[in-house]
Amino acid sequence: MEAQHRHLTSAEPGPRGAGASPRKLARAVLTAMVFMALLLGACDVEPRNSDAELGLNPQQAAGRRIYDSRCAECHFAYSKRDLRGPSLNGLFKKEFMKNGMPANNERVADIILLGRAKMPAFQNKLTQQQLADLLAYLHTL
Repeated sequence: MEAQHRHLTSAEPGPRGAGASPRKLARAVLTAMVFMALLLGACDVEPRNSDAELGLNPQQAAGRRIYDSRCAECHFAYSKRDLRGPSLNGLFKKEFMKNGMPANNERVADIILLGRAKMPAFQNKLTQQQLADLLAYLHTL
């Protein structure tokens, strides 16, 4: 028994040779996976440029503030990656949105005001001016 105990607590490699034990290897792999998951989870933040750096006019800058408070939680603006909702990067630069609807002011405004799928409606939360400002900003993406 004492010989077994000495073998288990010694720093010498076991009968498998000089390599790490499967348990230590599995633990190292698991630790690396957890670290990567935490690192990737922290990547859900977009880099932030100023309104001036983006060349936004006052209406677009006002729309960006609305976007930041109402949309940024679910939609990336400058990354092509989806967040909880689809990325809005290049929204008006394509003929159609990811949902197949035309990418124009009327359809985008309908989605913003009436909601769609998991997206809530904002018709009672935005004024007409705020909607116009938001659309002006979305055109810059």
